[in-house]
Amino acid sequence: MTSHRITQGGLIDRSRPLRFSFDGKTYQGYEGDTLVSALLANGVRIMGRSFKYHRPRGPWGAWVDDPNAVFNVTLGGVEFPNCPGATTMLRDGMVTRSVNAFPSASFDLKGGLDLLHRWLGAGFYYKTFIWPDWHLFEPMIRRMAGLGAVSAEVIEGYASDQMHDRCEVLIVGGGAAGLAAARAAAESGRDVVLVEDHDQAGGRLYQLDSVEGQTPQDWVADQLAAIEAAGGRVMTRTTAFGVFDHRMVGLAQQGPFGYAPRLWRMRADRIVLASGAIDRPVTFANNDRPGVMSLDGACEWLARYGVLAGRNIAVLSNNSFAAPAARMLAEAGAEVTEIDPTTGPIRALGSKRLKGIEVAGKRHPADTILVSGGMTPLVHLWRHAGGKLDWDERTQAFLPGAAPEGMAAIGAANGTFDLDQALTEARAVARDEPRPDRAGDYRVKPLWPEPGSKGRQWIDFQHDVTLKDVELAARENYVSVEHLKRYTTLGMAQDQGKTSNMAGLAAMAAIQGRPIPEVGTTTFRPPFVPQPIALYSGPHAGQLYHPLKRLALEPLHRAADAALGEYGGWLRPGWYGSGDPAGHVRAEVIKARETAGILDASPLGKVEVMGPDAESFVNFIYYNTIKTLKPGHIRYGFMLTERGNVMDDGVIARLGPNRFVISCSSSHTDHVRAHLEAWRQDGNDPDRIFIHDLTQQWSTLTVTGPKARDIVAALDMPLDLSADAFPHMTLRETTLNGTPVRVARVSFTGDLSFEISIRSSRAADLWQALCAAGESVGAGPIGIEALSVLRAEKGFIIIGKDTEGETMPHDLGFGIPRQKKQAAFVGDRSLHMEVANRDDRRQLVGFRVDPGAPPLPTGAHLIGDGDTPRSEGYVTSSYDSPTLGHPIALGLLERGADRIGERVAVWHLGQRSSATVCAPCFFDPEGERLNA
Repeated sequence: MTSHRITQGGLIDRSRPLRFSFDGKTYQGYEGDTLVSALLANGVRIMGRSFKYHRPRGPWGAWVDDPNAVFNVTLGGVEFPNCPGATTMLRDGMVTRSVNAFPSASFDLKGGLDLLHRWLGAGFYYKTFIWPDWHLFEPMIRRMAGLGAVSAEVIEGYASDQMHDRCEVLIVGGGAAGLAAARAAAESGRDVVLVEDHDQAGGRLYQLDSVEGQTPQDWVADQLAAIEAAGGRVMTRTTAFGVFDHRMVGLAQQGPFGYAPRLWRMRADRIVLASGAIDRPVTFANNDRPGVMSLDGACEWLARYGVLAGRNIAVLSNNSFAAPAARMLAEAGAEVTEIDPTTGPIRALGSKRLKGIEVAGKRHPADTILVSGGMTPLVHLWRHAGGKLDWDERTQAFLPGAAPEGMAAIGAANGTFDLDQALTEARAVARDEPRPDRAGDYRVKPLWPEPGSKGRQWIDFQHDVTLKDVELAARENYVSVEHLKRYTTLGMAQDQGKTSNMAGLAAMAAIQGRPIPEVGTTTFRPPFVPQPIALYSGPHAGQLYHPLKRLALEPLHRAADAALGEYGGWLRPGWYGSGDPAGHVRAEVIKARETAGILDASPLGKVEVMGPDAESFVNFIYYNTIKTLKPGHIRYGFMLTERGNVMDDGVIARLGPNRFVISCSSSHTDHVRAHLEAWRQDGNDPDRIFIHDLTQQWSTLTVTGPKARDIVAALDMPLDLSADAFPHMTLRETTLNGTPVRVARVSFTGDLSFEISIRSSRAADLWQALCAAGESVGAGPIGIEALSVLRAEKGFIIIGKDTEGETMPHDLGFGIPRQKKQAAFVGDRSLHMEVANRDDRRQLVGFRVDPGAPPLPTGAHLIGDGDTPRSEGYVTSSYDSPTLGHPIALGLLERGADRIGERVAVWHLGQRSSATVCAPCFFDPEGERLNA
């Protein structure tokens, strides 16, 4: 094949050759090449096939605007699908193959589909395969759909780092305008971050001879050095793919090939958009032939990679950029013919390889056709942020209009195509000076698709959408550009419409006889360019999928021979001691009932709510009335979803007039915090309510059992622990050896209990002191398994275990607030709907088994009588109670409250047994031990 690499020039490193293969053939490129530039340098024109007709496709553009060159790439034995060849940097040993082609891009067996194009127009599958039944054809169509193939093997370690950062000024784009703005802003003392998606900043400057009296390389180097000297940061190979709420910009920072990009969530006080502009195609007959390329793309291949797109080039352009571009190509050794595309019908000659171009009946030999239909500013991020667009007749393009708050556009992204004007504009915006009017020598003639033209004229190259498809959509009344997009799939290709959208909406405007701005644009949505799913998920795999939370006292628990396990996302002691787990759990339950158990309850949520509106806020959040709660007191309550279902239970303590601490379930803390924050921002003044999750800052140790008061009294705390001075459901703040502590009289076991919360760094001292005091009375540590038995004996529930997604508070025996609470609360209306008042709702009850019978299986169904019994509920918790000497169980049963004393059948895995329905409280129903 003929080499198209010139002998010198470009930004590649010719001292570092790289070997790679494409569709089974071996080639050589250089460090700094992309896959497309390396293949073009080796004379390869056909790099893929179109989606529908499998027509041969060559590259169109040199960067993110190229929809055609897409590859599956294997490196180091790992395959990566759908890699855009124009932006994928070449690496030694890459094995690449074309997508949507078999056996190769140059010869594709499915290429014969193009012969059927008359019957395969836009929307043909909607009409053709509806009869006799779509499902007959669906498997075949799905097999043919898509482009690249995803490997069945999981890419080991392919995960994105997740970074959070902020800056005063974020400048997107490292071309001339971006560099000038970044330098001016940094030198004015601002914290500046400049992001550029190429590996080398400079944009199109390398196509020029000089910039402000310097070579492009020297000018770019000077700007970068000045930015960094002033404290600014430059991030290359970094794409700003989306602008989100509150000026949060998503950045994808590329690393070496084979590694997932790093996600930066960058929050900026101000965003300056210097994203540039791209060349747009010209529609004419056979304009999709390999060798029909972007004029600007060809100049980029030459300037950056030292690759000459062709030897005999026809330049087809309607704007003033054509002359310097043609001169640049001619100086590199190409024979260039400039052609005015407005003189008559145009047709490309040749099939797989171009032979020439015919204009107004006159033929010109050419192996390459470079077209430029005008520059289209890249305003995607502008629209992501909510900015408006204005149609500009001078540039024949949509330009940034009304600006989003804290955002400005400069340079080519703003329609300022003259270099000197762009630099002046950029420096003015960076310094908050008045910007000059858009001006310059750029000239462009309107050149848009002409409906009714002869020949097949492509608008979307990858998805095979032609001008006739747009005309068909209009005839079938798909005249909105959004409907046009979905009916024809125009704009859904790899480039996401960057090359096709303008031509498509211009064609629809011409068909309707309306101005282009009246037709409008489709919606711009993130991402600006496709990103791997791993970018968003981050390193959420294996143990990092849901990382375990760790206790501050974990080393002490391990030293005490604790059996650690995951409970609600925390690594917690299940029991203490090796050997028989059931025996250890049973012994711990008995110890807690007879003397006392010491439990590490640190995972209990400790979310503080404070501020002038804190009282009304928590009263709205809770099902129970909280506004009557006095400082130093605690109340048990529920949080509900908007559907009235129980989301979490726990206690809330009032520390002061405007300060509360919510102790939610260990496994629900994150969800509760998000729930509180959502309602804080919805219908409330967020400056009058503040939410702080202090779960990790405070460690909580619980002492529960008849000897609990004696153990706590042994601590050096100035606190009256008597029942009269310190009753159940109250809280006291005091100190322990000079360290602030909170002591709460709450219980999850039904016995006398004290919860002591202390700064996590001092938790070890408290644990050792409690264990030493407990040892003298026969008390000791207990794990979460014993706690589960203790709470079930008392009939206390665990949300998510003893409740289901439709459980409401009155199903659990808490119906008074539903009837008497006057103030609004989350879920209040739902509690009075028909479904909430059905008489067959599942309600919480207890179950007793016959003497000598085994415990009921957890999850067993409670079934009715008759020939076809159905499930009327199920067992939620079941234990062999050491305290009571017989098995106990809790469950949800239809009309359960009315069926106490009734015998019910229990079915599990084909085995049938029975139990007696009873109240859910088995231990100390009078509460004497709780209030001791």
